[in-house]
Amino acid sequence: MMILTGGSVFCGGGFQPLDIAISKGRIVSVGPSLSKGGAQVIELNHCLVVPGFVDVHVHLREPGFSYKETIASGTAAAAAGGYTAVCAMPNLNPAPDNRENLERELEAIERDARVHVHPYGTITRGEQGGDLADLAALAPFVPGFSDDGRGVQSEDMMRAAMLLAKQLDRPIVAHCEDESLLEKDWAVHDGVYARRNGLPGNDPASEWKQVERDIRLVRETGCRYHVCHVSTKESVALIRQAKAEDLPVTCETGPHYLCLCDEDLQDHGRFRMNPPIRSAEDRDALVAGLLDGTVDCIATDHAPHSAEEKAGGLRGSLNGVVGLECAFPVLYTELVKTGKVPLEVLLNALCVNPRRLFRLSGGEIAEGQPADLAVLALDCGPHIVAPEKFRSMGRATPFEGRTVHAAVSMTLCGGTIVHKLESVVVARDAAEGIVWGYDRPKGGTT
Repeated sequence: MMILTGGSVFCGGGFQPLDIAISKGRIVSVGPSLSKGGAQVIELNHCLVVPGFVDVHVHLREPGFSYKETIASGTAAAAAGGYTAVCAMPNLNPAPDNRENLERELEAIERDARVHVHPYGTITRGEQGGDLADLAALAPFVPGFSDDGRGVQSEDMMRAAMLLAKQLDRPIVAHCEDESLLEKDWAVHDGVYARRNGLPGNDPASEWKQVERDIRLVRETGCRYHVCHVSTKESVALIRQAKAEDLPVTCETGPHYLCLCDEDLQDHGRFRMNPPIRSAEDRDALVAGLLDGTVDCIATDHAPHSAEEKAGGLRGSLNGVVGLECAFPVLYTELVKTGKVPLEVLLNALCVNPRRLFRLSGGEIAEGQPADLAVLALDCGPHIVAPEKFRSMGRATPFEGRTVHAAVSMTLCGGTIVHKLESVVVARDAAEGIVWGYDRPKGGTT
């Protein structure tokens, strides 16, 4: 028996000073001043206890690209960020477009995952857009279908996928990108930074036009439909209208779209991703969408690459940044501490809504629920995001060097401590201030 005591527990939409008793991977009791006789007692020192975060959009790169990330390193990063479940995108080699290929990924997950991993199946074979993947064979093992990294260009193909996904009761999880509207070799959002620096821009219509098409197909098919990494104000407006029509449409956005705009860009690979960081107006529309429920959840789109692949600046780097380990500290600092977003709204987007949308277990701190929990330290002093301390093999984050005011103190998955911040690693430097990272937990469990 383990008892967490001295923390404020997120339940019923608010926080209460409660103890949590855990046994055999589940919560067995929640209440004030639980009996501690014979139990392992962990004092939380006024930290917050919340359901473990869920990221419905990560790239773990295995099988096929283990030089970028592995199941082991990616899920260690997730645990350090407070995540107890992640949904893994299928742009792998081989792509999980049939049961045999999916089995290779499932074997790696079973062997090495430190948190729950739910792998997506592809929409089309090899994510090539030509033929449907074997959706029926994949459905019992996946939370949904996605060709992330590529928009499904054919309307007929997307209609066929939605009709079958509807029968299988699985969502289509769409990377929306109309390639006919993209400038060749685009580098950034078609906005202030692009014009100032003479860079080819990515037209926001390349995203929202495909969102518009797909919502029309949802009206026709009734399929559950989730839009990945929404970045434009037009997409937010379209999704808001779809929800007003009571269509089964949901969406996510990322920390970088909520906290940054193209005026923050630097000519470095850590600012190169797809879709790109867009205008301040787009950023503000996403925050408004988070506040009114249009934006259901926040997903990092954690996409590690090698240092060489991110060394080409905005023009020459591959798309993709990492985010699992710094997401909560950044979001708390930039959105909650500034008064833009209530903490409860942020937690619903990280803990509660992702589980509801993808029908994953947990999300409530109550008797009988899985003991998948994150312990959060707020306003714990200024720290700097230091990628060299990350557990992820990826280092490219646009938040490198940002000062943050929160930390994930502990993560429990299935009642097991998979991350514990034993102490703060601090190096003081007159020029750079305080550099902060995570100590390795006792026993090397992450």
